[in-house]
Amino acid sequence: MKEALRIVVIAPDLVTIDDDDSHALQLAERSRSLRIGLLENGFNLIAVLPADLFLAERIHQLQPDMIIVDAESEARDALEHVVMATRDERRPIVMFTNDEDPSVAKDAVAAGVSAYVVAGLSSARIRPILDVAMARFEHEQALRDELASTKTELQDRKVIDRAKGLLMQRQNLSEQAAYDKLRKTAMSKGLKLVDVAQRMLDVAELLG
Repeated sequence: MKEALRIVVIAPDLVTIDDDDSHALQLAERSRSLRIGLLENGFNLIAVLPADLFLAERIHQLQPDMIIVDAESEARDALEHVVMATRDERRPIVMFTNDEDPSVAKDAVAAGVSAYVVAGLSSARIRPILDVAMARFEHEQALRDELASTKTELQDRKVIDRAKGLLMQRQNLSEQAAYDKLRKTAMSKGLKLVDVAQRMLDVAELLG
């Protein structure tokens, strides 16, 4: 059986609210409905945290699978805190809000939010929204990993080509012979070809 997603909800502190503040009461009920909906759908709600300066540290400690931002008029501020808190450890972010400002939605998508949902917190909607958000995040992460791998391969190729060129120049070798020599050295020392090439370039630079 697949383990339930471990979720952290980022929400304003609504513990101490004035009974006469209808807006705050509405927010509290909305936040409560979200949490109940998560539990009803079998998700593992591990913490509810405020969007403050300690958020990055708390998220790092908890290591959630997904972050849900429950925001209202402060949607942009909450989003900034979450983006800063997850910039070194990317995670899918789902944002539930009543803020219909299109600029906030645009900023959210640009910041990497996997799903931006305005209103509509019925329990039946929560699972498909989170499933799609997770799928989208995993797809985008795969693309990022592929791009990073391609960049690394290109950088490695440049290093190897420079090392080959140096061998060709200083030892009067053909390109294939220079490559074979690098490859043989790498195999004998149990190193990657690019590491041998980089070491050779470093020594050449040091000796002039």
